Amino acid sequence: MQNDLKKLCGSQTDLIQLSPTTINQVLVDLASQLQSQSGSILQANQKDLDKMDINDPKYDRLKLTPDRIKDMSEGLKKIAELKSPIENIIEQKVLKNGLEVSRSRVPIGVIGMIYEARPNVTTDAFGIAFKTQNAIALKGGSDAQKTNECVFKIIQSTLIQNDLNPNMVYLLRPERAATKDLLEAVDYIDVIIPRGSQGLIQFVRDHAKVPVIETGAGIVHTYWDKSGRVDYAQKIIRSAKTRRPSVCNSLDTLLVHESNLNNLNQVIAPLKEQNVEIFADESSYKTLENQYPNNLLKKANSEHFGTEFLDFKLSIKTVNNLEKALVHIAQHSSKHSESIISENKKRTDIFLKLVDAACVFHNTETGFSDGEQLELGAEIGISTQKLHARGPMALEAMTSYKWIIKGDGQTRI
Repeated sequence: MQNDLKKLCGSQTDLIQLSPTTINQVLVDLASQLQSQSGSILQANQKDLDKMDINDPKYDRLKLTPDRIKDMSEGLKKIAELKSPIENIIEQKVLKNGLEVSRSRVPIGVIGMIYEARPNVTTDAFGIAFKTQNAIALKGGSDAQKTNECVFKIIQSTLIQNDLNPNMVYLLRPERAATKDLLEAVDYIDVIIPRGSQGLIQFVRDHAKVPVIETGAGIVHTYWDKSGRVDYAQKIIRSAKTRRPSVCNSLDTLLVHESNLNNLNQVIAPLKEQNVEIFADESSYKTLENQYPNNLLKKANSEHFGTEFLDFKLSIKTVNNLEKALVHIAQHSSKHSESIISENKKRTDIFLKLVDAACVFHNTETGFSDGEQLELGAEIGISTQKLHARGPMALEAMTSYKWIIKGDGQTRI
């Protein structure tokens, strides 16, 4: 692995000399190759799926379809269309002594990307890294080994077809020991970005010697305020929970103002269609009893709050004011994405100001916590920390900056 990382580091010199035209052409070519070789990708993906329990919440994340491969391809094309932030001048000035000072964006250098059963991350991460002239080491989970290997070969062959160094990207072996090796590769890796479960994030945090940008687990809440519209609540909660429950921005806990309990059954009724299992606190349980299917309605315990379900499961907590909702979110949130459904401007403003999360929403669903949805292009992850990057991380988040000082013989003595 050490020799491979040396080659990866060496390739960064080649990367920073590439023209935007060449970079964009490679991304477009790769998009085309994904489509033309979709059959091979699906075959490899099926081998991975055959090893996983279909009821595993990760199954949906792992599964590729022709449409999902098309989305991966379109994501690369969108990255190609975006303007690169590299060499953008952040600020410039002339000092009193005549020195010309500027600060411009540059690549971070070599990125280590660690992720689980999400083969689309392989192309997203490569595309964003390549666009910003960063070399990247990819460490996917063993669940997606065959799929990742197939996609990785397509990426490398596309680089070779464009007369480029194929070592600009490196796929580590899937074993967990390789993760630890990557986390300790201080001589080769500039930053580690983990994307996956809370367990993965914690493992990286505990063992990394390389700097880390955390893309945290999503323990997501929506607060339905007493002034919130019933029609908004119904469609927002349905989409946030059932559109794709295995993703990190899906809804985990619904906080209901007690005055809305009379409308609660109406709001969550559409969840029956997807057999969503409800874990309700005492007040909401009494309201839903004999209304929601008995086999899907359970009494909540403390473990059901502060849990990222990644499944067709939802906990419900009743509160009697905004302050109680804010306290609950502060206690259980992973600081990923939180939403309020309300027609009261004062309470909405308080919620948006006081909730400490990377993305905070009003009268819409947390599913929009996504780089592509926010028109940033494909994202490399959603950062829940506050240093360097926060929220959906796209091109700009994959840059650092350097100071450039030009003189005319000035000295300090």
